[in-house]
Amino acid sequence: MNLGKYRNLIFYIATIVFFSFLMYWFFVEGKTLEIGENIPPAKTSGSTMWENFMDSFMVNLHHPLALLLAQIITIILVAKLFGWICIKLKQPSVIGEMIAGIVLGPSLFGLYFPELSAFIFPKESLGNLQFLSQIGLILFMYIVGMELDLSVLRKKAHDAVVISHASIIIPFALGVGLSYFIYKEFAPDGIQFSSFALFIAIAMSITAFPVLARIVQERNLHKTKIGTVVITCAAADDITAWCILAAVIAVVKAGSFSGSIFVILMAILYVFIMIKAVRPFLNRIAEAQKGKGFISKGLVAIFFLILIISSYATEVIGIHALFGAFMAGAVMPENIKFRNLFIEKVEDVALVLLLPLFFVFTGLRTQIGLLNDPHLWKIGGFIILTAVTGKFVGSALTAKFLKISWKDSLTIGALMNTRGLTELIVLNIGYDLGVLGPELFAMLVIMALFTTFMTGPCLDLINYLFKGKKSMIEDDDQHDSDTKYRVLLSFETAEAGSKLLKLADNFTHKMNGNKSITAMNITPVDELHPFDIDDFEKEQFKDVIETSHDLNLKVTTLFKASTDVENDLASITNKGNYDLLLIMLGKSMYEGSLLGRLLGFTTKIINPEKLLKTVKGKGNIFNNSPFDDLTFQLLDRATIPVGVLVEKEFTSADKVFIPIFNLSDFYLLEYAKRLINNNNSQIIILDVAGQIRNNIEVKELIRSIEQVAPNHITLYNEKKIEKEFLNSQDVMLISSKSWKNLIDTKSLWLSDIPSTLIISNP
Repeated sequence: MNLGKYRNLIFYIATIVFFSFLMYWFFVEGKTLEIGENIPPAKTSGSTMWENFMDSFMVNLHHPLALLLAQIITIILVAKLFGWICIKLKQPSVIGEMIAGIVLGPSLFGLYFPELSAFIFPKESLGNLQFLSQIGLILFMYIVGMELDLSVLRKKAHDAVVISHASIIIPFALGVGLSYFIYKEFAPDGIQFSSFALFIAIAMSITAFPVLARIVQERNLHKTKIGTVVITCAAADDITAWCILAAVIAVVKAGSFSGSIFVILMAILYVFIMIKAVRPFLNRIAEAQKGKGFISKGLVAIFFLILIISSYATEVIGIHALFGAFMAGAVMPENIKFRNLFIEKVEDVALVLLLPLFFVFTGLRTQIGLLNDPHLWKIGGFIILTAVTGKFVGSALTAKFLKISWKDSLTIGALMNTRGLTELIVLNIGYDLGVLGPELFAMLVIMALFTTFMTGPCLDLINYLFKGKKSMIEDDDQHDSDTKYRVLLSFETAEAGSKLLKLADNFTHKMNGNKSITAMNITPVDELHPFDIDDFEKEQFKDVIETSHDLNLKVTTLFKASTDVENDLASITNKGNYDLLLIMLGKSMYEGSLLGRLLGFTTKIINPEKLLKTVKGKGNIFNNSPFDDLTFQLLDRATIPVGVLVEKEFTSADKVFIPIFNLSDFYLLEYAKRLINNNNSQIIILDVAGQIRNNIEVKELIRSIEQVAPNHITLYNEKKIEKEFLNSQDVMLISSKSWKNLIDTKSLWLSDIPSTLIISNP
């Protein structure tokens, strides 16, 4: 017997056995040490083992940590669900997350499911939820500070600062006036009019810079003058509003203007130190890291330490920790790439995990049920009217005074009226300070939701009323002669764009001035930062531009940041008067599926179709499509032919194989003719079903192609195709219906053909 073969196994067993016996001996001998130690006897409840387990399980279920984790799971799922619904409704996802907070609060969930609500969100657990949400807010305000490009603000601040400060002072004054009428009824006991009025005024004056920036990106306004002005306005607004808020908090905490003087002086000293000492220090660090492309863990620790010290300092001074977080972000090095490297480290945890906790904590405070009188709803409507008049009308009229067109002035007004998350932060500060009562807090939360929700419809209405103006996303060649053959290619990666451009050139190379090729990239808005768009766009189109120069091909580029890639792609395709759309097949079969959209990731491991079939017993939910979900939806909605490239090192379409399975596939011959005329392609047609020989019309079409380009088209009738022949082809051109059949039958052709172009016939 070869003991060497089992040497490791014998050692393993011997070690386990020896040390197990050793521990057993210690336990047995250790019992003798208990003599004289007054150890109480073990408790016997008389319950069964199952009952003991359930008692222990219920204790664990109510443990503070377990409860907090259950709350986080519930909050993230519900926030993501409502965020996805709002995106489908062409609204920012932050509105859905704000609504999710109210839904989980006493206004809905607590009203109809009080026992379950009390179980998940018991009052004693709300303290933990509040502190964790405050950490999320601190990180969020840090990001907001970093996303403010102060260099842009300095260069383009002429008209913007006038509009911005007008959009603060006008609603601020209206807010003070509003306070005069509602103070007696809604101010909590012991709160001075000045404190109450200042908080109502600042609540009327807020603009949500992060939400506004996302809307500007999504609507492709970032390259326009109006986009630059409104982003700069919002940035100046943010800085001014937070400084005013810090002063307001100081006044409220001190109880009077005179009592807040020392707090304000300390705040000024703090800002001076941050700008004159901390900022140069951080700039020196950034210079030392220049060109490295990463941030070391030591530097991350320094930045977080400055963030925490800054937040701590402002909290101790008396102007709230969030102002310190905002300032810590604002004094970060102005190098955009450096900022974005650090934002990427913070953003996912702050926005995805911690920030939804704040929305729900706000929702738990919002008791819409308190507004149980028509009079209260009238007051709520008056608050909304005051907010919209001050911000929307004030900004728009100021812009018009500066000789900006009515369309752009109204657009500025609509965007500056966006309040979003920033408003909720201000309202929660006021609630914590005791300045806002529960009824008024609920009204102001509804106002924040309404003014944010109305931004999208207002912009659509403005565009409709001024529809004579050129659309921001309209291609410059839209109004060219209809005789042009117009190709649109949509790509995700730079490499894919380059290959699709080569394919488009194969179809149009010899058409000279009778063609128009547009390369389009639509990127999810969440992947971009407001001041990083231009660099991102250049990087995305770099390969496409280089390839167009190599091919001596004129290409129009179209870039769009989107909250709904699927709908925007279909809309631009159908409205653009194109003749052919070229795309690359998505990598994941179920990318963009319902589960993937809700959770924000591609479901590569979990197959949602099988999962839903198992749970609900329903079949064919995802139509059993061989395409990824985005491609399937596009094929279903497109009103023009769509070419889907399944790429395997594609370089050109010199040798093209076209299998014809039935009469409905004959439209592919028009594309074959185009490839022959423009690329001198060699075309081999396989009459799989033997229907070409019996169809006079198709035979005439093939004969006409042969007369113009002899020796470029060959008709095969053999059903069996050799593997070597398939390997020698560049592309298989096939109908979408026939390709699905090949997928269903697991045809070997799919592995033998280098690349496949699937063309739909809408």
